[in-house]
Amino acid sequence: MDSIDPGDPLSYSFFQFIQIITAVLSFEYVAASMACFFLLLLSALASGAEAAFFALPKEELEKYKNSQNKAEQKVHHLLQTPRRLLTTLLIINNGINVSIITLFAYISWQVFGTQSLSALAIIGCMLVATFSIVFFGEVLPKIYANKRGATVARKTAPAISLLQELSEPLSKLLMGISAYIEKHYLSKSYTHSLEELHHSLDIALINEESSPEERKLLRGIVNFGSITVGQIMRQRKDIVAFSLDATIPELLPLILKWGYSRVPVYAQSKDKIKGILYIKDLLPHINEGPDFKWQHLIRTPLLVTEQKHISELLNDFKDKHVHMAIVVNEEGLATGLLTLEDVVEEIVGEINDEFDDDEEIIYSQLDENTFIFDGKTSLHDFCKIAEIPFDAFNEVKSEASTVAGLMRSFFGRVPRVAESISYGRFHFTVESADMKRVKRVKINVASKKEVLQKAG
Repeated sequence: MDSIDPGDPLSYSFFQFIQIITAVLSFEYVAASMACFFLLLLSALASGAEAAFFALPKEELEKYKNSQNKAEQKVHHLLQTPRRLLTTLLIINNGINVSIITLFAYISWQVFGTQSLSALAIIGCMLVATFSIVFFGEVLPKIYANKRGATVARKTAPAISLLQELSEPLSKLLMGISAYIEKHYLSKSYTHSLEELHHSLDIALINEESSPEERKLLRGIVNFGSITVGQIMRQRKDIVAFSLDATIPELLPLILKWGYSRVPVYAQSKDKIKGILYIKDLLPHINEGPDFKWQHLIRTPLLVTEQKHISELLNDFKDKHVHMAIVVNEEGLATGLLTLEDVVEEIVGEINDEFDDDEEIIYSQLDENTFIFDGKTSLHDFCKIAEIPFDAFNEVKSEASTVAGLMRSFFGRVPRVAESISYGRFHFTVESADMKRVKRVKINVASKKEVLQKAG
């Protein structure tokens, strides 16, 4: 066969065509093409699973809670930590898509040759890869999943559950970075505007016509959007709840004792809340015997996280027509409880009806800037009474949620009586304590004017 003359266009074009056919038929090309097809299929499954899981109606999800089908149980379990699930799906999907693009680049080098890969070939390869990923890996599977979400969720749940365990180190790292950025950077502009609003409020209310009630009401409105569920929730140890194993004769004395209209119901311990019992649902059956299965009367609880803002929770209460939420952690275990009344009280103050006990916050005010608080007082209540920002102790409080807990964070131990410490414009003195806990603390809050005078 004669050698190819580069100066002959027809001869050179035929030579390039032969090179392409040879590359196409090579083992590497065939293997890469098959791998690309397989990865596109996995991308479609991941995208479809994402759409299916997060489009499941709540009624369907509630059926899965007590289902005997293992796949349906896995679906319910995965959706108890939606942020972790979404992170896992995004890790899988993006990893697959990067692999597809890499294989497309490899195939193009096999077809066109690394030395003659032109800019036009690169652009064409990118367009083909993008179209394939978007159309076959995103659009089509999500359309299908929206129509048959329950089926897709059930079939993919076992695989997603396994991949979630395998990718846990990476997902925890990404969620940690996301939480850090959200906490330290994304909320700064909101914090600055909130501080400016507080300053404007201080100026507007420095007149004799403003009553303390008006000031508290306006501050409640200003702070409402920044308060989280974790700041005002009732802690798990303080929750009144009924055991799922109790009988009606055992429940009646407890109902009379506490007088609540809604009570959480738990299995084994209070960190496993299974539902809410509405006492009105039990009234028609109060004459039933011990064998009556009252457990079917409990209603599905509204589950929220400690990080959720109460302004968002108020919308959930209105949309779902419920008055109580159970606060859970990432493992789905109950950590607290919050009611509609608790949320509204953050604006209008304490609401007591004729059945409420007078459970006021135990504190006394010695002068305009000095208070004595019971150690059990929550930091949120202390900040509200002293009219200081709720995030005043975020950098030092660690996991502390009470005044006593804050003292332990400051000293690294249970402080003794008469020990004192200063932090910013706050001076704390332990008034009463024993070997196990701080009982009472005197707190002096210097005004901003006094702080500026000392600095000057």
